[in-house]
Amino acid sequence: MSGTVNEKVINSITQINTETVGLSPSIAIGNLYQATSQALGMAFTNLSNAQQNGNHVGEAIGSTGSKLILKLAT
Repeated sequence: MSGTVNEKVINSITQINTETVGLSPSIAIGNLYQATSQALGMAFTNLSNAQQNGNHVGEAIGSTGSKLILKLAT
């Protein structure tokens, strides 16, 4: 068994390691952007649901108030 490593193998491994290190910042920022967009999407979904629930409460208050007014009129 030879004690030396082929120069092409060393170059290939070096290139892969360099590529991995070079791509890490762009992958990290991509992950950050995706996580941020998902969080904002959920926030807007929750906002929309809260608004709809508020509308339901407003409708219930309006109908209850109308009922009370009609009850007092009779």
